Amino acid sequence: MAVYDCNRAESRAEGLTAAAGAVRSSRLVVLPTDTVYGIGADAFDAEAVRGLLRAKHRGPDMPVGVLVGSWSTVDGLVLGVSSQAKALIEAFWPGDLSIVLPHAPSLQWDLGATRGTVMLRMPLHPVALELLRDVGPMAVSSANISGRSPAATIDEAQEQFGTTVSVYLDGGPSGEPVPSSIVDLTGSEPVLLREGSVSAEAVSEVLGVPVTANS
Repeated sequence: MAVYDCNRAESRAEGLTAAAGAVRSSRLVVLPTDTVYGIGADAFDAEAVRGLLRAKHRGPDMPVGVLVGSWSTVDGLVLGVSSQAKALIEAFWPGDLSIVLPHAPSLQWDLGATRGTVMLRMPLHPVALELLRDVGPMAVSSANISGRSPAATIDEAQEQFGTTVSVYLDGGPSGEPVPSSIVDLTGSEPVLLREGSVSAEAVSEVLGVPVTANS
């Protein structure tokens, strides 16, 4: 287990190299995002993703979302980027909006019981983006054991996961632990599954149709 202070240039570079090596070796990393800290693994490494779920004491019935480092990455992960998805990506990425889309059937991954869908987000955090652009899409969930509060600091993440995680990237306190909003575009109408930092009104304005939170 190693912790790297990403607020110092030298330590940040070392940490990103170590984190990339860990991801490529089927190990887990904790990384800062623009919401709370996340625990992540290679999205295409099924055993690593299962390890992530075990670390959180969570089953496959609660699948893991995927973080990407660029807009263009999405094209290879989904069945198609609809005009609605494109509008939301252009308006809110990188940022606090997760989008659920049908995933490309050719992909060999196992994120849990996704029922043929994937939840995608591009985070607005330089450390996360640099790692994602190096290793590719990562399965990432909030850094907490199921039922506990998501980690807002690297110390809180370490306290929960200890040596289960190989590399911790410390980006400082995450601020208010407001979750991302989640929009489901897999049906005939968009559905706001979770209203977080992006409001229903903001989503509705971009899509040009009323969108209400799923109750």
